[in-house]
Amino acid sequence: MARGLTSAERTALLAQVREIYARLPQRPIERNCLNRTDCCRFRLTGRTPFLTRGEALVAHSAARAAGKKKLPLHADGSCPLLGLDGRCTIYDSRPFACRTHFCEAAGGPYSRKEVRDLIHELEAIDQRLGGSGGMGLPAAMKWATEQSS
Repeated sequence: MARGLTSAERTALLAQVREIYARLPQRPIERNCLNRTDCCRFRLTGRTPFLTRGEALVAHSAARAAGKKKLPLHADGSCPLLGLDGRCTIYDSRPFACRTHFCEAAGGPYSRKEVRDLIHELEAIDQRLGGSGGMGLPAAMKWATEQSS
């Protein structure tokens, strides 16, 4: 964790991440996520979402709230945040990349120019938390777990 950051400052930064997530659907970009989870099959899609530290902490918190104590490695290479039913266990707290970049069925990836300002805000929060850029989802979740230990 970033040195010199108080618990209250960290909490405020994570609230900012959630607020960024809440602003995304207000954009005039047509999306239709059906929660099919095709995009959650990283080995199949060849894509793994990258998370900033703030996003990793939000996702970790949501996973804990959903009862996930450990994140399994699925043999098929799918997201460790999928539940036994094959659905995202943290859908409302899913990372920005999961909301914007992966699902062709939902309308394809957002153009970076459509969300650049939100990405910059997430990157600024990442820097405040001592990060230097996104990490692949499995590594980001491992880092977030270590932070809560």
